[in-house]
Amino acid sequence: MTQVAQGLDQLDRSVWNALHGPHAALAVRRGRVVTYPDDVTRFSSLPEDPTPADWDDAASLVAGVRGDRAFLLLTGDVPEPPADWTVLVDLPGVQMVATDAVASAPDPEAVVLDLDDPSDVAAALALVERTQPGPFFERTMAMGSYLGIRREGRLVAMAGERLHPPGAVEISAVCTDAAWRGQGLGTRLVHAVAHGVRERGEVPFLHASASNTGAIRLYEQLGFRLRRATRFTALRPPAPPGATAPR
Repeated sequence: MTQVAQGLDQLDRSVWNALHGPHAALAVRRGRVVTYPDDVTRFSSLPEDPTPADWDDAASLVAGVRGDRAFLLLTGDVPEPPADWTVLVDLPGVQMVATDAVASAPDPEAVVLDLDDPSDVAAALALVERTQPGPFFERTMAMGSYLGIRREGRLVAMAGERLHPPGAVEISAVCTDAAWRGQGLGTRLVHAVAHGVRERGEVPFLHASASNTGAIRLYEQLGFRLRRATRFTALRPPAPPGATAPR
């Protein structure tokens, strides 16, 4: 895999920089630990040099936000957790950045999905349920612009903006209903989302599981290049005394 030129250091800690930058209004904080609301996304971030107090704040914060589902999902360079935290997921990933080879243009068939329209939210959630592109919740569309294509009155393809560190925007939730695949709808929506990002003078980027070689190959064909390896790590804090075991 060809590696992209160096730069865009804000992507090394994309969750932290998003929640201290363009997504600051979405940030839920305790001490130096930040996370998104539970119905937006499950990404969280700690300081680069977390202290025992920071880990205690992380445990309290995610328990307060997520209750008995408490966990801390991190991306990028994940600090070593305390011994009493449980690693639920540790998944290798890749971070890819758009080069000039990525075409970007508005799509005449793409419509903006409206977070304030219950029918749009329901349609997006139903498409995600059918296609499983990755985590997507009731208010994920609060993170940026989401575009969709409808056929026969039904939402059949979607892509949108997720993490937003300063100067860069992650393209996410790229999915197409199985009955409509093979028509290039996902590619068209990636181009359309990239167009909106570039119109604001920002750089499109994305994440993928390192094992998803098919998706990585497709994104390379579209003109994305590897910037760095990364990880997706889900941690569960220790249960407080007297608490029931988390589900």
